[in-house]
Amino acid sequence: MKKVLFTIFAVGGLLTHGTMQAQEDYVKFGGAVRYNIHDKSWNDDKTDPQFTWDTWRLNVDARTAGVDLSFEYRFYPVDNSHFLHHGWLGYGFNEDLYMKLGVSQVPFGITKFASHSWWFQIPYYVGLEDDYDMGIKFDYTGIENLTLNIAYFHQPEPKGSPNYAARYSYDITPSENASLKETSQFNIRAAYNLSDDWEIGLSGQFGSNYNSVLDESEASNAFAAHVVGNFGNGFNFKGEYISYDFGAKDNAGNDLAAVQMGAYGYDYNVAAKADIWVAGLAYSIPVEWGPISNIQPYIDYSVITKAEEGFHNSEHFVPGFLVTAGSIYTYVDWAFGKNNAWVGDQWTNGLAKGKDQSGWDRRFNINIGYYF
Repeated sequence: MKKVLFTIFAVGGLLTHGTMQAQEDYVKFGGAVRYNIHDKSWNDDKTDPQFTWDTWRLNVDARTAGVDLSFEYRFYPVDNSHFLHHGWLGYGFNEDLYMKLGVSQVPFGITKFASHSWWFQIPYYVGLEDDYDMGIKFDYTGIENLTLNIAYFHQPEPKGSPNYAARYSYDITPSENASLKETSQFNIRAAYNLSDDWEIGLSGQFGSNYNSVLDESEASNAFAAHVVGNFGNGFNFKGEYISYDFGAKDNAGNDLAAVQMGAYGYDYNVAAKADIWVAGLAYSIPVEWGPISNIQPYIDYSVITKAEEGFHNSEHFVPGFLVTAGSIYTYVDWAFGKNNAWVGDQWTNGLAKGKDQSGWDRRFNINIGYYF
């Protein structure tokens, strides 16, 4: 571990051409409160539609002596869970090189989100969109039109309450027959601006899944290619291809076709090896309707094609629109799912083996968030 950190800092030092001037110290506090209204097609107890308190969060951003701090903690009353979203110290060696130490977003694929809707795209639900882990990351912009991100994450973000799965982003969690945890993950991401409106990029992720009973680790990897573009005076397109292999063994030493992953206090199974296809299109419409300044309709679609024989595809389709009114953001979504843990009744194995599902499960959802 010490050798790894020494090498990373040495590379950072070679890329450094001077220190940045100290900027004025500050401390800023913020947060958000969000509410949900939803109606599920698979809910048999007829209690839908429901109005729920989705989340509230606290944010702190600060700087002292040229060192930045960013921290966010979230509470989810419906799930009876709370946990750290992110928390890192940042330092700019110069205008081209910036370091983050702590829990920060993993540089992989489309960042910050591969989605337009409140629902993310399906990579989020297998830990490959808007993922956060504990480690050190360098962002380098010293080459024209190119952004390089290099990171080492020693472990997932720390768990919250009430259990090991209480976290914001999905990670492999220990199960009854597989005492697993993610460790020693390297990420590299390159994004190139073809113009002011179009970005293409490649990402690689290389880590291991450690079994504490076997005292052995199996290699885990993921690769992504992405494109993001603005065109036609208001349109935005996001496209991505991901291939991943979460190598892991159970406590008896057998290769796993599915691994357990968890977030928000819940666990479910995910195919250990698969490809993911992602596409989303949105159109921004400026308006002047009282407090409303913009409406953005969108369509997001993603699918997991699983390598294991007998496993069925998982699909995620979300048409909807975002209404912006100052710092109030309202997402109105019609989410459709097949073998989808969060959209349908296939919770435990929908993203793993699944079933031969002909029809779509549906959830109508309105999320209203006030950010301050």
